Amino acid sequence: MLIGHRDFPKVVVADSEFRQPNGEGPLPKVVVAYELVSGCTYRMFGDDLLSRQHPPYPIGPDCLFVAFHAPAEISVHHVLGWEDPKNVLDLHVEFRNFTNGRYLPSGHSLIGALVYCGLEAMNPAETTKKEEGRELAMSDRTHTAEEWQRLVDYCDSDVKRTCRLLLYLLPYIDIDRALLRGRYMVAAAHIEGAGIPTDTEALTRLGQHWDGVRLNLIQQVNTDYGGIFDGLTLKADDWERWTEDHRIPWPRLPTDYLGRNRLAMDEDTFRERARIYPAVTPIHELRKMLGKMRVNSLTVGADGRNRTGLWPFTARTGRNQPRSSEHIMGPSVWLRGLIRAEPGNAVVCIDYNQQEFGIAGGLSGDPAMIQAYHSGDPYLAFAKQAGAAPPNATKASHGAIRDQFKTCALGTLYSMGANTLAERTGLYIPYAADLLRLHRKTYPQFWKWSNRVVDYALLHNHLFTTFGWNLFLEGEPNPNSLRNFPMQANGAEMLRLACCLAVERGVKVIAPVHDALLIEARGGDLVGAVVTARRAMAEASAIVLGGMTLRTEFDVYRYPLRYMDEKRGRKMWNMVFRIIKELEAGK
Repeated sequence: MLIGHRDFPKVVVADSEFRQPNGEGPLPKVVVAYELVSGCTYRMFGDDLLSRQHPPYPIGPDCLFVAFHAPAEISVHHVLGWEDPKNVLDLHVEFRNFTNGRYLPSGHSLIGALVYCGLEAMNPAETTKKEEGRELAMSDRTHTAEEWQRLVDYCDSDVKRTCRLLLYLLPYIDIDRALLRGRYMVAAAHIEGAGIPTDTEALTRLGQHWDGVRLNLIQQVNTDYGGIFDGLTLKADDWERWTEDHRIPWPRLPTDYLGRNRLAMDEDTFRERARIYPAVTPIHELRKMLGKMRVNSLTVGADGRNRTGLWPFTARTGRNQPRSSEHIMGPSVWLRGLIRAEPGNAVVCIDYNQQEFGIAGGLSGDPAMIQAYHSGDPYLAFAKQAGAAPPNATKASHGAIRDQFKTCALGTLYSMGANTLAERTGLYIPYAADLLRLHRKTYPQFWKWSNRVVDYALLHNHLFTTFGWNLFLEGEPNPNSLRNFPMQANGAEMLRLACCLAVERGVKVIAPVHDALLIEARGGDLVGAVVTARRAMAEASAIVLGGMTLRTEFDVYRYPLRYMDEKRGRKMWNMVFRIIKELEAGK
């Protein structure tokens, strides 16, 4: 079967049904597959499925394996002891790439994709039938012969739908790039299956004392911050007074019909302010704890490992978007202290140094920016290149200037203005404007490239990454987000490729985290695993950036040490568990 310029003698379209308790691997029930070239159909369920040592359908180098959200089918392969297919085409990902940025009236599901493509109408009876089939697949009871047949028919109907979607999308698919995305979906299945080692004892204590911890934190914050909480509510007027007293500039909402110009109290504003002003961090974390955050929603299996879907390519930039309530990296930075390797093991966080700055230099080809990155400290190098710091300046001797130039260098990647830069650096607006001017003067090639990115996007209503991840523009796009898209989306491409290379070379990757990999290894294998993972990340960066290699650094957390963000997580972790000890002592 000719797909693009590639000829696949065999094309298998597969779907599976399984039950998956929270935090556990899947328990397979049904697998149905069609081989499109020969017309063969494979239907397996129950004991017949579980007894098979190999898939009955082809998965070798001459076969294209097609699925809608392939990690589900790949994870079933893993549980059954079957090998990974060699060439994977994930139609869930390809449909997202076909529509990324566009309005989807029926969502990204298989039915939603078919509706969008004009291949199926939203039939209420069919919707009900699918919901019944899904509920049957997730049930833990012993099935009757009639129920097994319903499950097989339900799975078979999804395979037929996937075949129809495949034939529709084929003309729009760049097969080589699609196979690279499918390759990542295989890696994602391995990562999801590995899970993140979790301190279940600490998690249990958190769950038992959660309400008490929150009430005690409110009392402590009210003491430290002057009574800014009324019950579980942060009082806006008192918060405004506190920010003014501590000279922390705070964004305001547009003037309302009563002439009031209130502070913005949304989560994004608090998160952004907390990054700039550490004194805001306890309030930000406490507000999240008082909101929808629940520690008992983390999906941890009986083996003490946090498992949930990564949901790759869900964000507009192509990044993963696991459910924050279920993934240990989601709810709050301090909760990552629950991550602790098993005895004899270590967890290692390997992250790219100044990834966004490096990507900007590599993609734009700006020689001064590339030189600054390779100096080891691009922000101090920027200050030196601009003449604001002497050639012998160091981070210790010119730390304040370096911080200003760092804020400027990162802010320019999404067109930060002088007012915002002044607010974040403490500079007067004219000085902030001059800092932005210095960036344009120092890195002219970057700015030419960045302006071309925005011009192309507005002219064609379209942007794309090195590996062809699309963004389609509708309505009135924000030029700032367009300017930042190449850094974020190509950063996502880089990390996905690094995951593929690391997993395929035997590294146990347990989580991708924005610009970092979290890996796990036994003590004797630790050095080899770290070296292999760092080489994979370096190779991935060079491929995405056309030869420019980004540096990495790493932190090792050997048992019994916890994975901890020292800047943003340690203080809150210590505060919470000090309260828990006091509560336990008071019993």
